[in-house]
Amino acid sequence: MKLFIDSADINEIREAAEMGVLDGVTTNPSLVAKTGKTFETVVKEILEVVDGPVSLEVVSTDFEGMMREADDLVKYGENVVIKIPLIRDGIKATKALSDKGVKVNVTLCFSPMQALIAAKAGAAYISPFVGRLDDISHDGMELIQQIVDIYGNYMFDTEVLVASVRNPIHMLEAALMGADVATVPFKVIGQLIKHPLTDSGLQQFLADWEKVPK
Repeated sequence: MKLFIDSADINEIREAAEMGVLDGVTTNPSLVAKTGKTFETVVKEILEVVDGPVSLEVVSTDFEGMMREADDLVKYGENVVIKIPLIRDGIKATKALSDKGVKVNVTLCFSPMQALIAAKAGAAYISPFVGRLDDISHDGMELIQQIVDIYGNYMFDTEVLVASVRNPIHMLEAALMGADVATVPFKVIGQLIKHPLTDSGLQQFLADWEKVPK
């Protein structure tokens, strides 16, 4: 399973990249706004650090606007993926862009039938939001299993990109289900590494080392 970081903070992205575990980046307007920097500055910073796919989201909600934005966004780099909302004009734009060889990440997916439509339109990635479903008392990970099964049934090339990940359990379940990608906040990457028995074991090893005659 590929690991993307869901962030526009260049410090977080750089640290994740230095760990050697980072396969790509997803951003959205909310994450960019948190940086306090211009969109162009944020994008250029990220692309200097990351060679893998970097999802940049359009803000238009009409077909023509999405296409214009996409034409501008792809100029930033060959690894740019256009992130498009799962609405009717978004599906039209996904088809048009994929026909031109542009990779599209269809975002804000909340149902298996939405995911099926996105795959048929040629999406490179589908982004189901598991945490937001959990927030309204739906099982977000059940949606991931449904999409993985449907895509497997019909051999779609669209990769399942698990989004709105809130904790390591989401990551574990996604990996067990065979999801292609998970995009996670930097905090969750840290949680994946940490274990209390690792910490206590290391502390004991270091304490015992101090007893070894020097």
